[in-house]
Amino acid sequence: MALRRLLLREMRRMKRQSLYGFCMVAAPLFCLFFFTSLMRDGLPEQLPIGIVDEDHSSVSRSIARNLNSFSQLEVERQYPGVHEARKAMQRGEIYGFYLLPEGLAREAVGGRRPTVSFYMNYSYLIVGSLLYRDMRTMSELASASVGLQSLLARGATEQQAMALLQPIVIETHPIHNPWLNYAVYLCNMLIPGVFGLLITMMTVYAVGGEIKDGTAREWLKTGQRSISLSLLGKLLPHTLVYFLVGFLIDFYLYVWLHYPCHGGWGGMLLNTMLFILACQGLGVVMIAVVPALRLALSWASLWGVVAFSISGFSFPLMAMHPTLQAVAQLFPLRHYFLIYVNHALNGNAPVYVWPNYLALLAFALLPLCFLSRLKRELIYMRYVQ
Repeated sequence: MALRRLLLREMRRMKRQSLYGFCMVAAPLFCLFFFTSLMRDGLPEQLPIGIVDEDHSSVSRSIARNLNSFSQLEVERQYPGVHEARKAMQRGEIYGFYLLPEGLAREAVGGRRPTVSFYMNYSYLIVGSLLYRDMRTMSELASASVGLQSLLARGATEQQAMALLQPIVIETHPIHNPWLNYAVYLCNMLIPGVFGLLITMMTVYAVGGEIKDGTAREWLKTGQRSISLSLLGKLLPHTLVYFLVGFLIDFYLYVWLHYPCHGGWGGMLLNTMLFILACQGLGVVMIAVVPALRLALSWASLWGVVAFSISGFSFPLMAMHPTLQAVAQLFPLRHYFLIYVNHALNGNAPVYVWPNYLALLAFALLPLCFLSRLKRELIYMRYVQ
């Protein structure tokens, strides 16, 4: 009976304050559709670049045409000199330019190893990486083409020439994400990361709001002065809403958009549910340790933002300082990421990531160690405006 009264009380609070609906439902779903729509093509294409052709030979024109054939690149225009191309790159008209120096064809045919240069704006990491890859590939292909023509002109057969130009043939087979689709990797972490940040902050707000509004004692009284029952009645409606939103996120990613999930999307659904509980547990601990709402919210937001950097999906954890490697285990998003990689991408059984499942469960149960402190703060804490 007390649990029923607590549930009704919390649902009335959620109905009165539009912030709950926005942060619990609208914002996560907006992020879901925003990020998936933003990266629906997987990789950016038709990135504008420039050409500085100082040679004006058939070889330089051939290189320019071949460079424009890459799907990621589009030759915006040719510039008369390096100065004009650099100014265009500084104005943001192009992301990079390819310099073909004077005498390129003559030196290439004469076997004197001419130098070509390419410049890219590495302020944009992904764009710069793609430009570097394609421009470097074009340079190697052009070098091989000139070398092949020179060897054929000297009487070598095509098989002999290819054996000299490429003695070892390399075959590349990307696994688990063979399309090299950035959306598959980034959306599966950015969306849960934002979702977890909102869950943690709203949990802090839901409990801390009772202190701020001066209704903490009335809340405890409704829960028969049991802090565990009061927390259950307060967080259960939130959890059900989060479970529904988490189900929609996983369904949209793995069933509707067919993102790779080699271990079955049921395992990812379990991962999402435990992640939700872990973020709620972390939020309760934060407001119990720091019962001032504005400070606890600042802590929750800082913790959630740092999680994006320290979880290992933007920068490899093994390359970080050993201290940071240990600290990373204090973030639920780190364990969510490891489960995602092993289950969804690698297709491993859950037994391979059972420590991470236990870590998420430990975060969910962590508030049990702070219940007495939280109850004391709810009874005696006076919120200072």
